[in-house]
Amino acid sequence: MLTILLQAPNAGGGIMSFLPLILIVVIMYFFMIRPQVKKQKAEAKYRAEIQKGDKVVTIGGIHAKVLEVNEDSLLIQADGGTSKLKINKSAIAKI
Repeated sequence: MLTILLQAPNAGGGIMSFLPLILIVVIMYFFMIRPQVKKQKAEAKYRAEIQKGDKVVTIGGIHAKVLEVNEDSLLIQADGGTSKLKINKSAIAKI
């Protein structure tokens, strides 16, 4: 009977076994998820602030000047060129 009592698990061991898993989730949130969300918000903010006359770089590497701004698209003209391109705002990498 004494050996059975000595082999009984601790009553508080349940939450302690999940503590490392909880810590991993918290660390992933602060080092991976939160910075990515902040970056996405910043990108959305500067894409919304694009104005006519701004110089932009597309994700394809085209350096251009903004000629017209619509709700979700831009009309741009490549530097030194005469052709105009209509692109989505999501294709802008830098202003």
